[in-house]
Amino acid sequence: MKTSNPVLARLGQAAERERSAGYAPAGPYGQPGIPQQYPSQAGYPAAPPTVAPMTVDDVVVKTVALLGILGVTAAAAWVLVPDRFVGTAWIGAAVVGLVLGLIISFSRMANPALVIAYAVVEGVFVGMVSKAFETAYDGIVLQAAAASFGIFFLMAMLYKAKVIRATPAFVKGMIAVMAGLFAVMLINLVLALFDVNTGLRDGSPLAIGFSLVCIVVASLSFVLSFKEIEDGVRMGLPQRYSWVAAFGILVSLVWLYIEILRMLSYFQGDD
Repeated sequence: MKTSNPVLARLGQAAERERSAGYAPAGPYGQPGIPQQYPSQAGYPAAPPTVAPMTVDDVVVKTVALLGILGVTAAAAWVLVPDRFVGTAWIGAAVVGLVLGLIISFSRMANPALVIAYAVVEGVFVGMVSKAFETAYDGIVLQAAAASFGIFFLMAMLYKAKVIRATPAFVKGMIAVMAGLFAVMLINLVLALFDVNTGLRDGSPLAIGFSLVCIVVASLSFVLSFKEIEDGVRMGLPQRYSWVAAFGILVSLVWLYIEILRMLSYFQGDD
């Protein structure tokens, strides 16, 4: 029941405590275990608490639900937000989404309401970004969406076929690279506010190279999510943690989509 993910390790310990309160570990394919019987004070068997373990199907359902919420919110924002407020809504949603994402990521408790709120806020963000890019480059949104989901399904197949394995070294390396990229993007954003051009987002060869790196890392981040889901099911985490697993996939998909939008725009800039 060991995992290289420290958060999952803590959640696994919590799951052990919850299992001791009334349910057995999940089976090898995520099916619920056989509830244990505990004697009541009156001497009769007491009904175990209704706590079910997480399964892969739970994660799939939650992921589809979050994508649906994001898609509907993005479409509503695209239609309802006036053009003059696109930039304001874009920045506001990005900031709120970042705060919610950090809270969810560093919290030890699975909170479906927070995850759903994140999907709504990211829907506004994606809708505003998509509207801005589509206005400048006709058809770019459909291309980016198709490429994003195509990469996601490709990574899922490669992981299932064990072509890519989430070894401890891979996990540590990915976490370090993603932290580094996040720091670089944050610094670049702050400098851009003061009209300092670092060349990372201006369509130059450096910008194209940076976006390629981001696309590769965003694609490989799905492997971390798949590993977390696999470990979570094996460790018998409670069903509510499927929301956290779905959140991880949603974050990677949004990041990948935005980076592909940027990349495509660089090659259509002279049209």
